[in-house]
Amino acid sequence: MKRIAIIGGGISGLSAAFYLQKARAAGADLEYTVFESGQRLGGSMYSDRVEGCLVEAGPDSFLTEKPWALALCKELGIADQLIGSNDAERKTYILVNGRLVVVPDGLMFMVPTQLVATALSPLFSWSTKLRMARELLHPPRPMQTDETVAQLVERHFGAEVVDRLADPLLSGVYGGDAAKLSARAVLPRFVEMEEKYGSLSRAMLAAHKKMMATRKHPPPPLFTSLQDGMQQMVDAIAVRLDPESIRLRTHILRVYPEESSSSWRVAVEMNGEERFDAVLIATPANVAGTLLDGVDRGLARNLLDITYSSSITVTLGYYLQQLAGLPPGFGFLVPRSEGTRMLACTFVHNKFPHRAPQDKGILRCFLGGARDEAVLGLSDDEILETVHRELRDILKLDARPIFSRVYRWRGAMAQYEPGHIARVQRIEKHVEEIPGLALAGNAYHGIGVPDCIRSGMEAANALAQAPVASLSPQSR
Repeated sequence: MKRIAIIGGGISGLSAAFYLQKARAAGADLEYTVFESGQRLGGSMYSDRVEGCLVEAGPDSFLTEKPWALALCKELGIADQLIGSNDAERKTYILVNGRLVVVPDGLMFMVPTQLVATALSPLFSWSTKLRMARELLHPPRPMQTDETVAQLVERHFGAEVVDRLADPLLSGVYGGDAAKLSARAVLPRFVEMEEKYGSLSRAMLAAHKKMMATRKHPPPPLFTSLQDGMQQMVDAIAVRLDPESIRLRTHILRVYPEESSSSWRVAVEMNGEERFDAVLIATPANVAGTLLDGVDRGLARNLLDITYSSSITVTLGYYLQQLAGLPPGFGFLVPRSEGTRMLACTFVHNKFPHRAPQDKGILRCFLGGARDEAVLGLSDDEILETVHRELRDILKLDARPIFSRVYRWRGAMAQYEPGHIARVQRIEKHVEEIPGLALAGNAYHGIGVPDCIRSGMEAANALAQAPVASLSPQSR
């Protein structure tokens, strides 16, 4: 029987366990053990109920267009619990000079496809609008180096679009800095569009025209979640796993292959060493690098070179009448140039009306990111006071909430810096040369929930199907 150790009980490790359990049920001769250092499974996917409101500590949804989370929910039998975002109310605002300005229609991520709407918007200066018009003449151009997102966007649309759109959007998704994130890794479609069309606007218009010509049904909602929160997915996986296979509050000190066999040794804090035929590491890359330092120094160095950012989410519950002055829509983003600590705020009760009773509303604020790790040094009271002050300045919201929750996620979001794709290729080459080892998580091919599910599934399937082989000399 093949014994597989899964180190890390977040959604990547849990997905791996689920697909190993599925293989086992289909007749595969294997067993698995999930080692999780925390007190619960799911990592940042945690949902709570407060005053009748559903509060998400981490991700509140996933992108519908990426299929792996939807597929997993179907396999778990909870597809009937899926809910879509209220896209009829989808408006997003950008804070510009202390005032909320709505993102104009036809702006796809940061690329204008409706020039009249963009021209009439106060979001950009006239010089930027003229540059956007000239961008339609941008010639095709292969990217010679791994540029940052800021460099790519500034070449096409200017620095103002970087400041007011690219940076706030990437702060919300990656907790990152557009001047430090790889365009090839973060916006691969933009790189391909530039190589083929030159102009990103022309490319987006062509893609939109093609989509409209082939579409037979209304588009699905942009975001999808679950009726009882994202933790519903975690719980649905957990009940399908062998309870004896889950080890919470268990720290792994190191892993290493045995010299004389195909086995692995996993050193468990306070519990000695255990033998496995394979090891699947679904932790942050820096943790994986530390665990593997004695196995392959080159692999460990590449893993440790992947950096992470931290974040804080603050959820505030109000009576709906207290929020009467809120503009319609999903919320707002804040450029760094505005000088606030808040990066974004979601009007949860508009985005997902199911999250709050009819008489209540929920605001979810985001702080931290690559440029403000220092905010994690503040106390909860200091963070709440900062959020209250900035909401008062931005939304004229003086009311105090009926409840508040602060969640800290230290080192949670991988940063795909220039050279990331080549680094991941080096990591995968090293892993291929080490039998019985697999990696999963948000550090490699995407940071969203669907990406993590895919990474866990692929790693699990690779280990389940691989024969137990002797270690080659170069992998020792």
